[in-house]
Amino acid sequence: MPFTEKPLTVPPPVEVAGRRIKRYHVTADPAGIAPEVAEAAYAILPQLLPEPDGTTPPATFVVLHRGGDSGAYLNAYSWVWDNVLHFAGAAAGQPVLGCPDTDPTHFVVTSRPWIGCVWELPPIQHERDAWVRHVLTPEVPCLDAYLADSLPAGTTASPGRRTVS
Repeated sequence: MPFTEKPLTVPPPVEVAGRRIKRYHVTADPAGIAPEVAEAAYAILPQLLPEPDGTTPPATFVVLHRGGDSGAYLNAYSWVWDNVLHFAGAAAGQPVLGCPDTDPTHFVVTSRPWIGCVWELPPIQHERDAWVRHVLTPEVPCLDAYLADSLPAGTTASPGRRTVS
């Protein structure tokens, strides 16, 4: 089967464990990610977040991806040490990643050093640029401006080729 981009949605930011969280959802399902999968993913999110360091604005972005099989994946990318991206991930329904079963709501923290698959990577470049634009470049960092600057919903295609489904 040839590669196809997947729909990308952008739920509003939330606050978890003292961090402001930007959210991206990726799934081939036109109905989006099932609420019970999202709820289970966000329940494990606090385990993926580093403590705020006191100098870096406490911001994170996550990619929640529902695979085409039984798998669901939560990638948490947190800004630390001013300009460094900390990664932690969790998976559900994917025994090859250490999940105990194929239930897409049974998330466990993963220990693999993988930062994301091709459908999960597009937000990283946007978030890097948004962090530079709103936090590192201005004389006074603006976390609210950073949180308002998300990759637009559409597909996981690069911005020049992005189409809305």
